[in-house]
Amino acid sequence: MLEDRPGLIDAIRDRFAHVEACPFEGPRIFFENAGGALRLKSVIETSAAYAGYPDNQGRDNPASQALMAAIARGKADMALFLNAPGGQVFTGESGSEVLFRLIRTAALGAAPGGVMLGSTLEHPASRSAMARWAEVTGRPHVLVAHDDATGTVGLGAYLERITPEVRVATVVQTSPVTGMAVDVAAVTAAIRDRAPGAFVIIDGIQHASHGHVDCAAYGADGYAVSPYKVFSRHGYGVGWASDRLTECTKEQIVGGPATAWELGTRDAGAYATFSDVVAYFDWLGGELSEAATPRARIEAAAAAIHDHEARLMDAMLHGTGNLRGLAEMPGVSVIGGTGTEGREGVVSLTLEGMGSADLVRHLADQGIRVHIRKDDHYCGNILHPLGLADCIRVSVCHYNTTSEVARFLAAMELAVARRKAT
Repeated sequence: MLEDRPGLIDAIRDRFAHVEACPFEGPRIFFENAGGALRLKSVIETSAAYAGYPDNQGRDNPASQALMAAIARGKADMALFLNAPGGQVFTGESGSEVLFRLIRTAALGAAPGGVMLGSTLEHPASRSAMARWAEVTGRPHVLVAHDDATGTVGLGAYLERITPEVRVATVVQTSPVTGMAVDVAAVTAAIRDRAPGAFVIIDGIQHASHGHVDCAAYGADGYAVSPYKVFSRHGYGVGWASDRLTECTKEQIVGGPATAWELGTRDAGAYATFSDVVAYFDWLGGELSEAATPRARIEAAAAAIHDHEARLMDAMLHGTGNLRGLAEMPGVSVIGGTGTEGREGVVSLTLEGMGSADLVRHLADQGIRVHIRKDDHYCGNILHPLGLADCIRVSVCHYNTTSEVARFLAAMELAVARRKAT
């Protein structure tokens, strides 16, 4: 859809820095978006401006008042992007830190006893936090097994483990290794049905840049985003906590507001750069629809992003033009299968006869940036059950194009030929 409208994909790409070239290596195609998306130019400009302001918040001067206004606007934009009309939005040092805070607060605030429920698909941020606070609170940490063949965990698998004893549950919305999504609304509803008092925390870090975010529809108590994966920058995370979770005892400055989640003085520039992200979604939605409200324009942008990336994934897996896709290339194995349904911007693969590090270097020599993932504390939950020491991850975003996918497939054909030749 984005490439069907004359000039739109060029206008999109023009809003991002370093789309076609690395500032250190020169021209390249950026297919490492799951490790951090490209930055909006507006985010870079805003970051530089706010880094230079000497004034602080809460003072009686125009500069301080401007900073407070930026924070208020940023919080409103965060709530708008997340579609979170209630509860509290806040920033932390990273998405992982936000998950730890949400999970810690839920574990200590939940009713005594019971179990803490997660899955083997989860990123180590939520899984580690759950393991830590399950141990502290003396609860079993129950893990729902994901399906190696599909690269996700379905509602049926959850239903086998959801009982009235669940006190805290975590659900990852999209795997950063397999790229496959989880129906978080259905899982949350099932938990609510059997354990209505449970706290449910969603890890939306990998999902947020690829599709629709709707906390109001999920029915959960917490949601976490890493803004550097949603066109902003490193150095902060965004969280949302329901009113019910916010009422729990948590780390706070004594005497401060009861609803406060933040500790100390946060960077006003973080809020301002998230406003830049929301403004971008608003702009894109306005280019694609006649929607009259900002939220409706954000939804229109999210739908178009999802559709465009689905096309890129289909081209990568099943071919484009006269180029065959990864599913047809001899020696290529795709983690989680070659289906496109539920896949959000990520393909992880191995090539028989060529090590993953060598394949990453081969693609780099062809001007394509990808990344190796290893059987370590980050990706071992996916790779170890498959008996894989490593793989490569190819990840796209909506500013990528079909022609870039075609160049990647051509480079992969060279790798396949080189493997055969040796």
